[in-house]
Amino acid sequence: MDLATLQKISIQILSREVPTYKRYLYSKIDFNSKLIGIKGARGAGKSTILLQYAKSLDYPISKILYVSCDHPAMSGESLYDIAEAFYARGGKLFIIDEIHKNEHFSKDLKAIYDVFDLQVLFSGSSALQIENSLADLSRRAVIHTLGVLSLREFCELQTNETFQSYSLEEILQNHEDIAFQILKHIRPVEQFNNYLKYGCYPFYQESLSDYSMKLLEVINLTIDSDLCGIYNIEPSKLDKLKKIIYMLCSTKPYELNISKLSSAVGTSWPTLQKYLERMDAGSLINIVRGGEGMRAINKPDKLLLDNPNLFVVACGNGDIGSIRESFFVSQLGLHNQVHYHDKGDFIINDNYVFEIGGASKNAAQLKGNKNGYVVNDDVEIGFDNKIPLWLFGFLY
Repeated sequence: MDLATLQKISIQILSREVPTYKRYLYSKIDFNSKLIGIKGARGAGKSTILLQYAKSLDYPISKILYVSCDHPAMSGESLYDIAEAFYARGGKLFIIDEIHKNEHFSKDLKAIYDVFDLQVLFSGSSALQIENSLADLSRRAVIHTLGVLSLREFCELQTNETFQSYSLEEILQNHEDIAFQILKHIRPVEQFNNYLKYGCYPFYQESLSDYSMKLLEVINLTIDSDLCGIYNIEPSKLDKLKKIIYMLCSTKPYELNISKLSSAVGTSWPTLQKYLERMDAGSLINIVRGGEGMRAINKPDKLLLDNPNLFVVACGNGDIGSIRESFFVSQLGLHNQVHYHDKGDFIINDNYVFEIGGASKNAAQLKGNKNGYVVNDDVEIGFDNKIPLWLFGFLY
């Protein structure tokens, strides 16, 4: 292990310019904790948060070590050995990016936590397995999940203005007043339509013309590198995962059944189910299971792509109903329980039922449910139990 080489690489990384915009999660993290982890989709901005924190400190650069486990210099290296050498030289902050690429990260992190007075921050794939299999580590580490950009964050990046986030209950009770205040600053439907095409990942700011290509790379790396490595999926099976993405993109949710999907992918249902679970963990799809009263019924889960931008690269022009539902679930699923429902499209936290559609969608299917709401696309402001779809992008 050559600490001098790693510190040289670390200085090169830490000397780079980082975005000044801080994502919603930055202010939620208690950076006084000794061991902090950030999970999330590729491209969501995990590394940026790590760098922003490092640059906020007034430590000499020699007191901070930033390593990325997918760098060739880290091949076969022990994180514990690196931490030991760094600590012996007076190190204070050890940042580990792409930690899922290190085979023994869990036992090393546990030992580093127990032995050294070092603060450790790490990031990894949303499929990173910490909580279930490693009880010791999960008691020591504070793990945060970073979602894709919310519509609110996208609007802030586009306008350089600051917009408040709202709880679900605040939106349900005061959506007309909230929408009215936002309308003073932006045209929300215009921003929303742009967001659906390219607003889910911060790297859209680098180049809109290259956005689709970079997003396709995110999909391929998540499947070929992250999921393959974490779950030991045979390389020959990886194309089946990409076929699933295409099927979800090009088919209306209610037309997609188990046999159709299994047949198209060319695999049995138990194997397909395993693939779907892993793609959900890797932030490529959302598996929405049946709500209260439907869980005992062996109905198939509703399957959606993780966020609206994936439709652009997966099939060029996805089903509008699927895109609307994908947006809704991606914005609510981060901090709420989302299930599908027989008297609406979704039930949230086993309480609120939502029916999602275009501007003309009515409440007929909700049948007077006092906790039932119609979510309308293509409207700026709602009325009573009709709420604009875009407004659910201001939850975080």
